[in-house]
Amino acid sequence: MTFTMDVRVKKLNDRAKLPAYGSAFAAGADLYACEGAEIPAGETVFLHTGIAIQLPAGTVGLVYARSGLACKQDLAPANKVGVIDCDYRGEVMVALHNHGKTLRRVEAGDRIAQLVIAPYYTADFCESETLSDTVRGEGGFGSTGKN
Repeated sequence: MTFTMDVRVKKLNDRAKLPAYGSAFAAGADLYACEGAEIPAGETVFLHTGIAIQLPAGTVGLVYARSGLACKQDLAPANKVGVIDCDYRGEVMVALHNHGKTLRRVEAGDRIAQLVIAPYYTADFCESETLSDTVRGEGGFGSTGKN
């Protein structure tokens, strides 16, 4: 089952493209560069999308790598997953990092990342002297699945 909601997008640049889904059941909508840029090997460049977005209250925009761009051209968001809070109204930017050994070029109109809109919870953090016991306990960083 899929859920659909209206999301307002404002173009801040004439060359900007609205996010678009590549298939009927795609979870992520493609984000597009609105201007070209060169990304040297091992460097990060902030790319303009030329859009601002109004996400519904209670949702977050998660900006992920596009698998083809990451695997074939070594380009992926520098922060691994970008977070767009629902009260942010500025331009959506993608900090694209070149993990490869050669200069990469992004052209205006290229798909540079994908946007997944998801619900989220906020928490009231309460200090406590104790936490409940579990089978896992304090095991972390690779502790599960060991014999």
